[in-house]
Amino acid sequence: MITKFKFTPQSALAVGTQIHTAPEAFGKVMSRIKPRMAVAYHFFNDFDTTGAISERIRTTYDGPLSLAEDYMVWNITKDDVRVRIAVVDEAVWPPPATEKPQAPDPSIRIPYSDLIAGGKLDVKDVIQPTYDEINEKYGLDEKQE
Repeated sequence: MITKFKFTPQSALAVGTQIHTAPEAFGKVMSRIKPRMAVAYHFFNDFDTTGAISERIRTTYDGPLSLAEDYMVWNITKDDVRVRIAVVDEAVWPPPATEKPQAPDPSIRIPYSDLIAGGKLDVKDVIQPTYDEINEKYGLDEKQE
């Protein structure tokens, strides 16, 4: 963010680690959850940022991972998760539904995990190296909140 968007180091730290989830923190959460497919989204997924984001997530997570982009589709079955990019024609309206929508079955309820029910996962350990790097590079003394 400092180089690409000319953020101040302080603003980049706030946006990248406090306002949004840092890639290392996302990876730590996914390592605890162990999803069939982790999906990172709402980040600058550009040709010059994707590699670094992926590498930073991989410092704390080694499971299945998608870095979401427009028109990415996840086909999920009980046995598999397949990721693809949809082929679309943006000038076409969708056809009307062929079946009546079904209401969710209220008897099927997945309970929250202890992690989610507990409210907050401490990720300071995986964010601290980012603060250390920025502080050293720019002669700052920024602290995590």
